[in-house]
Amino acid sequence: MSEAPLDHISRRFALPVMRSVMTVPVIVERFVEKAPSSGADVLCLDLEDSVPPDEKLAARPLARKAIETYAGRSPSPDKCASFQIYTRVNGFWSGLIEGDLEAIVYPGLDGVVVSKAESADMIREIDLHLSRLENERGIEHGAIAIMPLIETARGVAKSYEICEASPRLTGAIFGAEDYATDMGVERTTDGAEILFARTQVAIACRAAGIEAIDTPDPDYTDADHLRREMRLAKSLGYRGKLCIHPLQVQIANEIFRPAEAEVAEARLIVEAFERDGLARGRAAIPLGGKMVDTPIYWRAKRLLEAADGADR
Repeated sequence: MSEAPLDHISRRFALPVMRSVMTVPVIVERFVEKAPSSGADVLCLDLEDSVPPDEKLAARPLARKAIETYAGRSPSPDKCASFQIYTRVNGFWSGLIEGDLEAIVYPGLDGVVVSKAESADMIREIDLHLSRLENERGIEHGAIAIMPLIETARGVAKSYEICEASPRLTGAIFGAEDYATDMGVERTTDGAEILFARTQVAIACRAAGIEAIDTPDPDYTDADHLRREMRLAKSLGYRGKLCIHPLQVQIANEIFRPAEAEVAEARLIVEAFERDGLARGRAAIPLGGKMVDTPIYWRAKRLLEAADGADR
């Protein structure tokens, strides 16, 4: 019984903080340049919805250039950047996903968002493809995370299987607009038509031990509406929001800030690691019967930074 709490800590801190995941259209240069100043926990370079069909191929080198530019902002190779870098690739059946991955999987990329995720087999095949690219390009195995975008009826029905499909998964995103289109229902202000699916995806994420990221909201001017929507999402179990505008990022960072218990646990890890690890030249320390290593330390640091940022 005495070891259970720290086991809970180590599993939780294996995940990054993702209060705000901001979509960045790679074909719009000014958006790419301004995105790092948004304060988002994750910048998600978009190769899918924001890119017209005849510009898909030309967008790939733009994404790779942005990854290199963003990754260069990290203070040093062993210190985490202030934001993570993901890229949203085209759907599994688009005929574009392999080329997208070939173009973007290089050092500096933290993960990929997989559009129209509909099965565990789909995720496992992408996992294998990422493993090959990591091996070819000198990237640590498993370093590139996967975040499925669940936005169809089939995806919602298979959501738990999808969320359990690979250890690479850090979170999953619910996409309400495409889901409503697939269901043939009209989107409404109160969102009754998406409530079941929205809840289902949050439950699947929680059961699989990954972060639930809520659907983007097309409204980016009504702050009161955004706060209400994000509070509802948080009450359903969501831990972050897919954002399309810096105002949404600010509100998401406020609403989805880490809970007090999480902050206390992170502080325990950081203080112990700095005292018993870094100060003594050690890269891993025992804490409560478990090992805490450098990645867990940096994830805890990021969580504390996220909590501090919400207070400013």
